[in-house]
Amino acid sequence: MPAPSVRLGVDIGGTFTDLVLEQGDLRHSVKVLTTPKAPEEAIVDGMHRVCAKAGLSVSAIAQIIHGTTLATNALIERRGAKTALITTQGFRDVIEMRTESRFEQYDLNLVLPEPLLPRNRRYTVAERMDARGDVLIPLDRAEVEALADTLREGDYQSVAVGLLHSYVNDAHERLIGQILADRLPGVMVSLSCDVSPQMREYERFNTTVANAYIKPLMASYLRRLAGRLRDEGADCPVFLMHSGGGIIDIATAAEFPVRLVESGPAGGAVFAADIAARHGLDRVLSFDMGGTTAKICLIRNQTPKTARVFEVARSYRFKKGSGMPISIPVIDMVEIGAGGGSLAHVDGIRQIRVGPESAGSEPGPACYGRGGTRPAVTDADLTLGKLDPVGFAGGTIPLDPVASARALETSVGGPLSLPVMEAAWGLAEVVDENMANAARVHAVENGEDLAEYTMIAFGGAAPLHAARLCEKLGIARCLIPPGAGVGSAIGFLRAPFSFEANRSVFMKMSRFDADLAGQIFAELQDEATRFVRSCDATAPIAAEFRVYMRYAGQGWEIPVPLPADAAHAPDPATFLARFAADYARLFGRVVDGMEVEITVWSVNATTPVAIAAPVAEVAASGAPHSARYRNMFDAGSGQEHPARLYERKALVPGATMDGPALITEDETTIVVSSSRRAIALADGCIAMTAWGDLP
Repeated sequence: MPAPSVRLGVDIGGTFTDLVLEQGDLRHSVKVLTTPKAPEEAIVDGMHRVCAKAGLSVSAIAQIIHGTTLATNALIERRGAKTALITTQGFRDVIEMRTESRFEQYDLNLVLPEPLLPRNRRYTVAERMDARGDVLIPLDRAEVEALADTLREGDYQSVAVGLLHSYVNDAHERLIGQILADRLPGVMVSLSCDVSPQMREYERFNTTVANAYIKPLMASYLRRLAGRLRDEGADCPVFLMHSGGGIIDIATAAEFPVRLVESGPAGGAVFAADIAARHGLDRVLSFDMGGTTAKICLIRNQTPKTARVFEVARSYRFKKGSGMPISIPVIDMVEIGAGGGSLAHVDGIRQIRVGPESAGSEPGPACYGRGGTRPAVTDADLTLGKLDPVGFAGGTIPLDPVASARALETSVGGPLSLPVMEAAWGLAEVVDENMANAARVHAVENGEDLAEYTMIAFGGAAPLHAARLCEKLGIARCLIPPGAGVGSAIGFLRAPFSFEANRSVFMKMSRFDADLAGQIFAELQDEATRFVRSCDATAPIAAEFRVYMRYAGQGWEIPVPLPADAAHAPDPATFLARFAADYARLFGRVVDGMEVEITVWSVNATTPVAIAAPVAEVAASGAPHSARYRNMFDAGSGQEHPARLYERKALVPGATMDGPALITEDETTIVVSSSRRAIALADGCIAMTAWGDLP
């Protein structure tokens, strides 16, 4: 029987780079500090470490699946390529005018986020399509050729092309792309009809600009990474996790890097969905807290919630409209600056503020001893007794409690006249409340009651904060899966190859065109399948069909999944019935007599996902022996208690541990608060349950 293939999952975070090597049922993992200036260096270092841990040579790796925050960070930090935008005459300022909505209507000093490109890098051509795709003003080839010469003189590295109504008729955009390729062979070009062929020009233009802005950076990085891996002996296919929860090849990732913006968090949601399936859970709150950010996602029926538009770099926390809209298929989640490296300070009204600024990996929290002087969440966790200063990250990063105490005293305790322990408690409570509030808002926006949910917590910092978050949210049960500290990297290894193709074609249901609907779905299925087939030449490929529908006059749509037969033989009655059912589920009612419209059509092609084996039930067998204790501050009781210490790898199924307790492993520590009891399950998960809900 042949040996199972060796696969490597790699997740680059703001603080740590996580690597998971999997060979059949065997799994090994390491965490190394991210190297921001050359991210591939951390990957190579970690790859050698994890291979040595597994007793394998690097050449044994058959496949590498990678997710990264590089695209997101480049947009947030505004360090992309010198980029130009070509658009329709009269629409030069669309990305600056935005939608003209005020996301904070009572703030008289509201400052809108700056567009990615200043006005002098936005150019226009005299052309025009109408909303049906008919040409109103033809495109003059000579004008485009002259503009190409101007762009050459401007020394641009990348060009975004976004014309009005090009999602209906892309002829003018294609011609511009052809002229630019001929006259500017070294310049990268992004066409909105390829990047995001959807209605609403602000979102479409902004997404195309974002793609062009990060394209040279990501293409260079991916090229360097592939070369370094080959040089180190890992001459195998490299794939990238995309924001929608699937995997694409490296060429597609280089062409559409904007699809990588949420790749790391998407891997975490896939990981949580896999755990939910194994445990038969239909309502799950995925809680992923790493070194830089925390991500919260709702998972219904073992499937993460998805969206068509999301925002990067919000200037107002929790405020829709305050960020940079990206119109691509994405797993819908809330992301806030609340990680182990998030820095704290006291503001002008003597309140503790935490994040979004992060210490990252350079210099890192004060306790890392790498030059950091400001207190981070990790410094508070260390001071509160949650972390072992000797065993952190498997003993590879010794922590300095004195440095943490000094930073807390200087930045928080001193200004507020608090002892160091209370300063640490205040910092931890603020970051936990920030995350709890984000979860509440996300649940309310989606009409969900979190009391009915089970939390799945993972990421290096989430198990430290999960119990307190459950207390704040009224969630009775939390699962911490094995490998929680490197959950996103494991999620990459669980994800299917997939690609979602979208197109805006406006259609009123009263004038439903079945032939056109069938043609649209067929073309989108061919497009999506072609991308997936480039990754896997033999696997069966399934298609998932969806339309976005609304009542006439509404400003936004809801996604309506369709069965395959409704896509292959479209019937308006099926579309309307599905829309009415989903609309009523979301809003509690339907609107009789109103016209219904379709705005966007979508097909997601995907390879099969392995069916998760159900987890066997276990009976509680009592507490395992532990003679070790460490004092830990318990936020729920507001007191310091001796917490019993357990090693996770020594726990057997059925072992129960009453809080306060600490369950340690190489990548993280599980904090069991005094309000919780933990039990080891058959698959290695640790379930934490509130005392009042114990069987």
